Amino acid sequence: MEKLCFEFTVLPASDGKSSICCLTSIATIGGKVYALPEELQSVSHHKELIKTTVFNKVKNSLKKRYQTRRVWISMNGDLKKTYLDEDENLQFEDQYLEEVQVKTAVAQDTQTGVFEKLFEQLVQNTQESTQQNLKQITEKFLIEKFTSKNPNANRWIDTFEKECTRFSITEDDKKIEALRLLMDKCCTDWYNSMIIKYTIDSDWTTWKNIFCETFTNKGWTQISYALSFKYRDGLLLDYAIKKEKMLLEMRNSIDTGTIIDLIAVGLPEHVLNRIDRETLKDTVDLFNEVRKFEYLVNKRSYSFYRKHSGNSKGYNINDRNEEKNSCKICEKLNKGIRYHPESACWYRTKEEEKPKVKNIRHVNNSVIEAQLNEAEQKN
Repeated sequence: MEKLCFEFTVLPASDGKSSICCLTSIATIGGKVYALPEELQSVSHHKELIKTTVFNKVKNSLKKRYQTRRVWISMNGDLKKTYLDEDENLQFEDQYLEEVQVKTAVAQDTQTGVFEKLFEQLVQNTQESTQQNLKQITEKFLIEKFTSKNPNANRWIDTFEKECTRFSITEDDKKIEALRLLMDKCCTDWYNSMIIKYTIDSDWTTWKNIFCETFTNKGWTQISYALSFKYRDGLLLDYAIKKEKMLLEMRNSIDTGTIIDLIAVGLPEHVLNRIDRETLKDTVDLFNEVRKFEYLVNKRSYSFYRKHSGNSKGYNINDRNEEKNSCKICEKLNKGIRYHPESACWYRTKEEEKPKVKNIRHVNNSVIEAQLNEAEQKN
C-alpha cells in the first residue's frame, strides 16, 4: 500500500474550553475508512505523523474548532510500521482499527465525504448558536460600554478579559466579536479599521496592545478634573459617590485614606467642619456622615450661600430680601419678571452708560412760516 488518507479535525479538549487537533479516521485508496478510538485521536499520540511536512501544513490550515482537513500521506519507513502490519492491515499501538461503513468513497473526493458534510453542518449550527448567545452573554458583563472618553483604557480592557474568562469565552475570535458588542458608536470606526487590517482571525494580544495604545489617556486633563472636582449642588451623597468613582478610574491602586481625604476637601466648608476625621475608616463611613447633613445644603440655600459668600459682584448680604421682589428695571424695559437686587441689575448699568441727549423740540415748518407773516404785518 503506497499511501493513506488521514483526516484531521479540531475538537474540544476534555476541559471543554481549549481545542486540540485530532486524527479522527484513516482511509485507504480502495475507499475503506477506519476510525480511531477516542482516547487515541489526539495528535500527541502520533509522534511519527507529526514529524512530517504535510502535518505542519495541516496544522497551519486548521484555525477554528470543528474544521477538518483530509490529506494523503505516503507510507514509508516508520509511518508504515506504525499504521500497517505485515499484511497491510490498518493498526495503531498494537490494535487494529475499526472499519466505518460510508456510502461515499473518500478516495474519490476527500472534500465531499460523509464525515465532512456532517462536520460542516455541525460547524454552521454551532456558529449560529454562538453568534446568537454571544450577545446575550455580553449583556451580563459587569462592565459599561467603552467610550473614547473613558479615562483608563488599560483598566477597562483588563476587566473585559476577566469577564470573558468568567463566561468561558477563551477563543481569540470570540473575544474580538464580544469586544464589538461592548464598544460605543464613537469607537466602531476604530473596530472596523482593525477588522480590515488584521481580520477577526488575528491574535487577541495584538488587538489588546493596539487598543491600549490608541485609547490610553496620556494627558493630565482627566486627572486634574478628578482631583479638583468639588460639590456644586444636589445631594452630598451623589457628589461623594461620583468622586470616588472618578478617583478609582484615575488609579485603582489608590489607598482608602487618600480617597476619603480627596472627597472630603471637595465638600462645603460648613459641612466639612462638622465631620470628625478620626472616625472615618472607610468611604462608607464618610457616606454615612454626609447623609446626616443633607439638610444643610438643599439646592436653594446652598446656591445662595455659594453665590454671596465671596461677595464677588458687590452684593450686600442684606440684599437677600430683595430677591423676593421682582426687579423694576427689567419690568420697565420689558425684559420679563426677574428676581434679583436692582443694584446688581445688568440693564441698569447699560442704561447709565447710554449718552444723555438733550430734548429737542420739533416744530412744523408751516407753523414757523405763519408766525413770521404775522410779525411782518404788525411791523
